[in-house]
Amino acid sequence: MYKILLPLFLALLISGCFSNTGSLKPNEKAFEEEDAYILFALRAEELKDYNSASVLFNALYEKSNKKEYLYKSLQDDLAAHNNAQVVSRVDSVTEGKMDDFKLVRLKVVALIGDQKYEDARVLSLALVERTKEVNDYVLVSEIYVKQKKYDTALKYLESAYTRDYNEKILDRMSIILYVNLQRNKEAIAQLETHARMHGCSKVICTRLIGFYSNENDVDGLLSIYLRMYELEKSDDVAKKIVQIYAYQKEYIKLMSFLQKSGSDDELLLQVYINAKNYKQASALATKLYYETGDINHLGQSAIFEYESYKNRDDKKMQNSVIKKLKKVVSVEKKPLYLNYLGYLLIDHSIDVKAGMNYVREALKIDPKSAFYLDSLAWGYYRLGECNKANKIISEVKKLDGGDDPEVLIHVEAIKKCKNKKVKGKKKK
Repeated sequence: MYKILLPLFLALLISGCFSNTGSLKPNEKAFEEEDAYILFALRAEELKDYNSASVLFNALYEKSNKKEYLYKSLQDDLAAHNNAQVVSRVDSVTEGKMDDFKLVRLKVVALIGDQKYEDARVLSLALVERTKEVNDYVLVSEIYVKQKKYDTALKYLESAYTRDYNEKILDRMSIILYVNLQRNKEAIAQLETHARMHGCSKVICTRLIGFYSNENDVDGLLSIYLRMYELEKSDDVAKKIVQIYAYQKEYIKLMSFLQKSGSDDELLLQVYINAKNYKQASALATKLYYETGDINHLGQSAIFEYESYKNRDDKKMQNSVIKKLKKVVSVEKKPLYLNYLGYLLIDHSIDVKAGMNYVREALKIDPKSAFYLDSLAWGYYRLGECNKANKIISEVKKLDGGDDPEVLIHVEAIKKCKNKKVKGKKKK
């Protein structure tokens, strides 16, 4: 529909069928169809038909004498790469005068677009001399960059930066220093100074990350990511911090960061486990269980609760662990939990036969596990059936894990038990 209506609309526009008006009050319509013109012009921009948009906005300017429409028309000419047209139109309006700084800026941009850098430089210098505005200093610097006069470009950016310490201007300065002038340390130093004095915004931090990455400066990267995390608690930034701490093997600092940030409790749980901090591991696993409903976290909580106690004969602790593990194995028949529950019942002589049944369930799933077979052998030992225990433990010694310290203790105990049984028979 737009493609059908627009040519008709442009034809009406060119025919000049709408009359101009005299002086207007602010926000007053210049002519009845002004809103329709605006809608068609904006739609043309949306479709990237900048030539049509420029014609429409220029018509709005001619019929209303509102400069905003002229600026929009010229901007659309720039978007359509009609640079020479922009220069010509600005000249016809300004007649060489510099009273309207917006029009002069548009002309400078058009000259840059046509690679007429010297003409653009002369005009932009005259402009900045009059306005002393930050954006005009930046415009001059852009021309000097195009001319590869980087030191001069930097000078104008510095003049702009010292006016209000604009971070975007500093960002441009740092790129010229780092990329064009190879003054890497100076670029980083200026960014770091700004960050200390005015805060490490996303713009500054992101640029520093790029530079530190290029320099392979891991400590610098970590410093910036930590500051960025203070700005916004981003999961992506937290992951970077975790990766760097892990790379540096700074596990205490990693643990501290994970505790404070709460960014990755699953990883924190692994850190607690690796550090053998079983008390905190148990508490965190419980928290994760209530948050996620994952029964495996309840199983972890039970195991680490048991491991965290020096006095393994504590009845209250045993009851808590057994209760948790029974709940777990009623839902999740994993051999790890079955064996752990079974061994606990056996080793503390709570219910040896029930414990052995749990172990047998684990062995159905993993029949060649040295640890599960060791638990079964230990069950027979507790029942005083030393020959059966010895037969099983003899097989355990041949398996992977058969040299585990606890297994070796069981081997010796079962061996002594068997020998006593043999001596007892001989005496009879």
